Amino acid sequence: MVLSGSLLYALIFGPTLGSLFGKAGQQDAKASAALRELEEGDPTRLSNLTGAYARLLTLATRYALVTFLLTLGALFGAFTWYGASGNGMVFFSDSDPKYAIIAIKSRGNLAAEQINTLVLEVEREILSIPGIKAINTTTSVGGDTRRGMDRNGQIFLELHNENERSQSGVEILEAIRTNTAHLAGVTVEVRKMEQGPGTGKPIKLEFRSRNRALLEPAVTRVRDYLDANLAGLRDIEDTRSMPGIEWKLDVDRAQAALLGIDVAQVGMAVQLVTNGLKVAEYRPDNAREEVDIRVRYPASERGLGAFDDIRISTPQRLVPISSFVDRIASPRVDTIQRINGMPVEYIRADVAPGLLADTLVKQAQAWIDSQTWDPQLTIEFRGANEEQAESMAFVSVAFLLSLLLMFVLLVTQFNSLYQALLILFAVVMSTAGVLLGLIITGKPFSAILTGVGIVALAGIVVNNNIVLIDTYNHIRREHPELDYIALIVRTGAQRLRPVALTTITTIFGLLPMASNLSIDFINRNIIYGGQMSSFWVPLSQAIVSGLTFASLLTLVATPAMLALPHQLRHVIARLRRGTTPPDATPMQEPASA
Repeated sequence: MVLSGSLLYALIFGPTLGSLFGKAGQQDAKASAALRELEEGDPTRLSNLTGAYARLLTLATRYALVTFLLTLGALFGAFTWYGASGNGMVFFSDSDPKYAIIAIKSRGNLAAEQINTLVLEVEREILSIPGIKAINTTTSVGGDTRRGMDRNGQIFLELHNENERSQSGVEILEAIRTNTAHLAGVTVEVRKMEQGPGTGKPIKLEFRSRNRALLEPAVTRVRDYLDANLAGLRDIEDTRSMPGIEWKLDVDRAQAALLGIDVAQVGMAVQLVTNGLKVAEYRPDNAREEVDIRVRYPASERGLGAFDDIRISTPQRLVPISSFVDRIASPRVDTIQRINGMPVEYIRADVAPGLLADTLVKQAQAWIDSQTWDPQLTIEFRGANEEQAESMAFVSVAFLLSLLLMFVLLVTQFNSLYQALLILFAVVMSTAGVLLGLIITGKPFSAILTGVGIVALAGIVVNNNIVLIDTYNHIRREHPELDYIALIVRTGAQRLRPVALTTITTIFGLLPMASNLSIDFINRNIIYGGQMSSFWVPLSQAIVSGLTFASLLTLVATPAMLALPHQLRHVIARLRRGTTPPDATPMQEPASA
């Protein structure tokens, strides 16, 4: 919408306002002479910046092949350097947090009062840290399968604005970890609230198999590796069942059938020891639902040893249940999670400040791939890693589609495949510039914001090439007598100012965001690394670095590549002349007497 409005202004309102308030024709003699030199003379004779650029362009155009090879070398070097020295990838942006979630975990069959006491103790330690604006504390009994069965409380934290506290958000969250580390019997996890799409903890491993017996051993094996070898991980949790024992009663059906007992009788006898056998229902006068009436043994006779004393009546005699039922101890199962009917388990982990989840994921993935696993077991990274891969796939498709649409439009307008490809070559230059900017600033590649910046650049950087090539075609039609070097030099000299101005104004417009500065004119505050500025830094820095690099190369490489076809035709023509046999010279007749 903004580009459409600017086009309308440039074509209609700008000329109208210029005719009303402009001062056409009022130029000094020096400016008029420079303009005539640009349009009709030799721009290399100018003594200003345009003349220096014209002389550089003459040299680059005369040796077009060398310029083209140097450009390819610069682009190849940029991509290679990033591949060797890149700072990894993040899903969205890594800005200073203003909100955080504190998870409080404790094991054991705790009463509500005990859980409340533990959570309040953590809360007091948090409130002793300056910079916290508000908190909201909740407790829970029984845990949550999605967050871990041992989670008993949660504190939602809001920090003061950046100009109202002396520490950054990351420093405050690290202080919370330090102040709560000494609390016995309590595990405190501190996680800043995500800025973009929510993915939970950045590292999430999913274990999937139809054979549930394979899941927990695999989770234990991977968890032990992560604890021992990846020091950058913290707050590691998994969805294995909490430690405990469940007793399984294994009925020997063949022996029970010989005694004339079925499994239903065994179940009724066991209920007398456990929850009781339902015999009827009763609804009190002040109740809306029925109440079960259950019969069971007295409390003194409901221990674990009672299973050995249970006897079941048969037509012949009372038979001890232990004669055909085995009591087997097995690990306790809290819940069974399934996705599309497939049992799953998870490992989730956070990353220490200064480290990238993408780097640690690659290390863990390399170890997992090197191990031998049961073919029925599938181990995959989910969470931020999965969202990151999907975002990159989407951005790649959008990028290729945008290039295709631009290519079709350019071919129809310029009627030249070479010139259309030459214009789109600026997209490769801008991408290399984005990667160079990430290396210089030491920032990671943001799958969403940097990716969107590259796609946006595809529509911006081609404008400079369009201006140059369109002017080149126009001058070639108007002045067919000029040789190709003079033609290209005049094109570059005439278009240097508009290309430079559009590039510089775009870069300067994005510099406040790209420099990570939050400027408050009303309160006269300038904050570096604020939450809002950090949110847009990857996008703005991608456009600034990509546009700068692409524009510098465009002003030299594009004119040189316009000269390549002329020089190649000359080379081919010279080769043809060199291989054509010379014409036979006719014999002279002898002179007459």
